[in-house]
Formats: sequence, C-alpha cells, structure tokens
Amino acid sequence: MSQQKLETYFQDWQENEALAEEMIPLLGRLYRKYNIVPSLYGRSLINRSVIRILKNHRYVKKVEGTELSVRDTLPMVKAMTELDLGPAHVDIGKLGVAFKRSGQDDVKAFLETELADIVGRHADTGMGGEPKDVVLYGFGRIGRLLARIMIEKAGGGNLLRLRAIVVRGGGDDLEKRASLLRRDSVHGPFAGTIRVDHDNQAIIANGNYIQVIHADAPQDIDYTAYGIDNALVVDNTGKWRDEEGLSQHLASKGVAKVLLTAPGKGGVKNIVHGINHDEITDEDRVISAASCTTNAIVPVLKAVNDEFGIVHGHVETVHAYTNDQNLIDNYHKGDRRGRSAALNMVLTETGAAKAVAKALPELSGKLSGNAIRVPTPDVSMAILNLTLDKAADRQALNEYLRQMALHSRMQKQIDYVDSPEVVSSDFVGNRHAGIVDAQATIADDRQVVLYVWYDNEFGYSCQVVRILQHMSNVSFVYLPREQH
Repeated sequence: MSQQKLETYFQDWQENEALAEEMIPLLGRLYRKYNIVPSLYGRSLINRSVIRILKNHRYVKKVEGTELSVRDTLPMVKAMTELDLGPAHVDIGKLGVAFKRSGQDDVKAFLETELADIVGRHADTGMGGEPKDVVLYGFGRIGRLLARIMIEKAGGGNLLRLRAIVVRGGGDDLEKRASLLRRDSVHGPFAGTIRVDHDNQAIIANGNYIQVIHADAPQDIDYTAYGIDNALVVDNTGKWRDEEGLSQHLASKGVAKVLLTAPGKGGVKNIVHGINHDEITDEDRVISAASCTTNAIVPVLKAVNDEFGIVHGHVETVHAYTNDQNLIDNYHKGDRRGRSAALNMVLTETGAAKAVAKALPELSGKLSGNAIRVPTPDVSMAILNLTLDKAADRQALNEYLRQMALHSRMQKQIDYVDSPEVVSSDFVGNRHAGIVDAQATIADDRQVVLYVWYDNEFGYSCQVVRILQHMSNVSFVYLPREQH
C-alpha cells in the first residue's frame, strides 16, 4: 500500500474525529434544552466520547449494510437545533439512512416531514407535567444501577427525580454507600461527581440531592418530613413479594405507589416493559417488574410466537452468580446454592418459564425451565429450545429477529448480534432486555434453538426505569415511527 493511501486513511479518521467533536455540544443542546434523546440505531449519543460516537456510526454499517458517517449526521443534528422541537426519542441513524436512500438534498425539509409530530412543539412537555419523586428502598446491585440510570437521565428533563434511598444501619455508613455508587467492579466508575453531605445525611451525585434514610421497616418512615410526597417506592430488597407485604410501603406518609424489582406473587401484576406495560392502570398501587430472565426471554418469545407460533419449549438459563449465593461453601436454605459460587457451576431452578405466562398468557403451560449458576459476576444467557407451529429456516428466522430488533416496537427490548467472536463480557452495560446471538441460532424444520444474552443487572435495570416512566406518565414519541 502506498504512503499516500496510508496518509489518506489517517487524515479521514482525524476529520471524522473533528466532526464528532463538533457534534457533541449540539447533541447536548438537543438533550438539555429540547428534551430530545438522540441515538444511532438504538445506541445512545448522550454523554458519549468522540470514539464512542464514531463506533456507533460504524455499527450502522453492520446492521444495515449502509455506510453512515458523521459527515452524514452532523448536518442533520445542526438542522434539528433550528426546528424548535418538542420532546422525543429520535434515531438520527435511521433518519440518516432514510435521507441517503431518498435521494433528497435538503436536510431541513426532510426533517420537517419526518419529525412533523414534534416540529415547533418545544413548549409542549408531553411528559406528564410535574416531576415525580422516586425512592429506592434498598441500595444493592439493582438499586445502585437504578440510581446511576436516573441520575444520567435527569439532565434531559426525564421528570423522574431520585429523592432518597432507604438502607438499614445506624447512619454512619454514608461514605461507604457513596463509594459503592462511585466505583463498581463490573460496570466501572460513576459517570460524574459524587460528594457526601454528612450534616444532612445526603449524597449529591451530579447535582442530584439524594437523601439517605436509615430504617428497618417501611412504617418507620415519614417521607414528607424530607419534602418527598406522592412518591414511587422501588423495593429492591425482595423481602416482600406479595401485595400484603409490599403494601406496608403505602402506609408510609408520602408514598403513592410501589414497584418491586423481583417476581411478584399472588395477584401482583408482573410487568415486562414493551410487552404488557399497557396493563398498568392508575388504580394499580403495587406492581412487579418481574425477573431479569423473564424480561430477557419474553420479548423474543413474543416475536417468535407472533410470526411462527410456539407449540412448546424449554428455557435453560445460564446465569451469573448473585449475592444470594455463598462465596465459599456454607449453609444455604436453597438446594446446592450453599456451594461456592466462584468455584462451581450450580444447577438450580428458575421460575422464569412459568412467569412468562403472566406477561404472555398465550404461552401458559407451554414452557418448562431450569437454570445453571456459573462463576461469572454479570451477563447471563437464556437458551430457548422451541417447537414451532410452522417451519423456519435459520436465515429467515435470524432476519426476522434482526428486523424486530431494529424496526419493531420491541426495539428497546430486543437487541441482535451477528459475530462469531462475542462473549459474555461484551454485553456488560447493554441496555436491552435480551440480545439474540444470530451465529448460534439452530433451525431444523419446526425445531429451533435460540441463544439470548442479557445483562441481568444493567439491562434489567433499564427495563425497571421504563416501567417507572410509564407509571409516572412520562411518555416520549419515538421517531422515526416503526411499522411493525
């Protein structure tokens, strides 16, 4: 290769870096001033580095076969800042590809048509009015990730305000609580600054004032004493899972509703966002966000059932170990879970297969399930062994699932990867409920096997936040609109 060719590649890279740098403040303006959440085929562009923005553009080539560079998207972003837009999630990648394929040359005119629903609507919040107070009852793995996500989203007028966390103890643990939020062995450092207000028992994270309340039971707390009212309490403890137990939160002053981050029992609605969240009514005061595994498999199962029909199937979960297991062999009330999580694959059970029926009644009685806990700290896999109503070949099945991941109403829940080299750590921090591994798909007439990765911590936490938004009447328009 000639020296001139080598220099051309490097010069092109530098020019793209410069354009991405120019794009960053414009994306920030769209987010903070107009409540526009910009993305590239579902990959967020908010608070992203130059390199991440360029990688997100490269992702478009992988999924659409069409090259999309910052040279294509920067003019679109500039035009969007001039359109006085109302709040929405806007996929700039999909708009960019559509513009290139349209053959048009007037970016602003194209956007005025494609974004007609929100052009000139900056004055309309469309997101439920007043901010909603949120309290995290419990501050373990899920609680801290929920805090990170809500703090991250606060800059765009999300209208969910994290006001307090409730933990056990005597009040001398603020520094440790803040440190656990600041540093995470799996998910990395907190994106921002954190300081502790010892005098007022609070943590200030990126300017968000979070009251730390120490209590041993819900009835011990008067949230109104901290200026918190009509709040959503997210119970991350799993201590209570039925309506009677969770209703203890409703007896606390200042609480309006409760969301459980575990499978609910009895009459508690188990909600998988993107599937049955429309079943939540204003009268529902206690809701469950189901389990991480249920959230991972239900969207894929619905997609397959809608297109091919499912006669029956088996779900095998290969699950990262959790804090419930022992680090070394010791007594545990559960079978096999007393053995060292770091040294063993532990065969156990999962209720996820049965729980599917609560979100997808049409699959009631059609699925069995089991689980193996493995020595990794995060990211799990569900193996779906299914018998279908009609035959499906591997290529057609994968293409259908790819389209569902990119262009359906479940695009926030289903992701898709087609690489022979990916492993579990590649999906740490993935915001989807589950990721279909196309390379692993097996299809033989009506018998298919699908492999679905999922970040059982972060992906699930994103699903929980989506439910919180729905419960708070925080609703965004998603543009461009999808046809599926």
